[in-house]
Amino acid sequence: MSHPLHADTDRAEAILGVFDSAFGELLAKDPAAFRVKFRKMAASAFAFYRGTAALYYADLTSDPFQGHGAGFLDERTSRVWIHGDLHAENFGTYLNAEGRLVFNVNDFDEAYVGAFTWDVQRLAASLALIGYAKALSDETITELVTAFAAAYRERIGAHVSARDAAPFTLDTATGPVLETLREARLQTRVALLDAETVVEGYDRRFRLGGGAIELDEPTKAEVLAAFEAYLATLPPASRTRPESLRVKDVVGRRGIGIGSAGLPSYNLLLEGHTDALENDVIIYMKQGQTPAVSRHVTDPAIAGYFEHEGHRTVISQRALQAHSDPWLGHTTLYGRGQLVAEVSPYATDLDWTDLNELSDLLAVTEYLGRATATMHAAADESSSGHSLVPFSTEHAIDAAIARDEAGFTRMLVDFAHAYGARARADHQLFVDLYRNGRIPGL
Repeated sequence: MSHPLHADTDRAEAILGVFDSAFGELLAKDPAAFRVKFRKMAASAFAFYRGTAALYYADLTSDPFQGHGAGFLDERTSRVWIHGDLHAENFGTYLNAEGRLVFNVNDFDEAYVGAFTWDVQRLAASLALIGYAKALSDETITELVTAFAAAYRERIGAHVSARDAAPFTLDTATGPVLETLREARLQTRVALLDAETVVEGYDRRFRLGGGAIELDEPTKAEVLAAFEAYLATLPPASRTRPESLRVKDVVGRRGIGIGSAGLPSYNLLLEGHTDALENDVIIYMKQGQTPAVSRHVTDPAIAGYFEHEGHRTVISQRALQAHSDPWLGHTTLYGRGQLVAEVSPYATDLDWTDLNELSDLLAVTEYLGRATATMHAAADESSSGHSLVPFSTEHAIDAAIARDEAGFTRMLVDFAHAYGARARADHQLFVDLYRNGRIPGL
């Protein structure tokens, strides 16, 4: 019999407790999806960190991390729109509502209202984990986190003073970020459609297999009814040509990614803005998930603001992302809130695999700092129009950091090293728990 490499029994039990609270219901319904999720999480400490936002927030509200960064929080900076799962791989490209390719933060499934420090601390710790995996020294990791902190602080100040804070596009980006945008530009809707669909009888339908599941007629009817309700949540500009919203086919899919394990989802094939087959559009309808941070934000006014988790995700993304996906909307299916958005050929995640030179790592890290600041600055009373954050976010954050700029950087560096070490140790505990059959339900 194999034995755990770590004797930290209390910590192992704490991890299991958080897993049960965060994943228990979905795991019981679809253990196969979670076996895939947990295998992916076992691959590396960073993959484990990506899949354990719930553990991160549980740690932030308990010793020894409780209160870390509290010196930068007040009534306003504790109540801003946050991404909720900000790590170094949640950045990439998308085609915005104006038709421009943009490099920015993506994946807003965990977005909520909370402390801005929770976002920047989570990102800083992810940099430490990436740095460790690349065998970077502690001093170099410190340099990366310092660069992130400086870029974040500079861009927050730029938004306050109305200096140039343009989005990162093909015209403004440089280095590896520009290369990511160029790679996204090479993608085509036709290639995506050819991969996901076939043409039969002079029209397209979904290709079955490879994760696409044929639906029975009652289920298909429920999905189509949910789609009709979704249309009312689209921006007016997306509803100008009703024929473009005609559903041509629908299939089921099962979420097996690190973040979407166990969540039922569906793909719908739409006519698009012309009759030409290459203009067909694929959208997905996915059950919204309870954000990990919401378990640690007790203000009932925040939870009560949202109709359901799909509504929360859409409202949060529109607040945090300027010119978001024109197909972004929400609905309900079987009483559960659903997120609806485009399956875009132009969504390309930032790939850290070939980023190894310090100059490239620093350049990308600075982009992440500026993108994070722009995201936080976008979500306030002047842009989101939502009563949950009725003040200028960038002014509040700017004032908080200005009180101790060196301390802000030091706080992020200290947290990155400390929590990075914690995540690496937790990853080993998790692997031992999994391989020894200690995770209930699997």
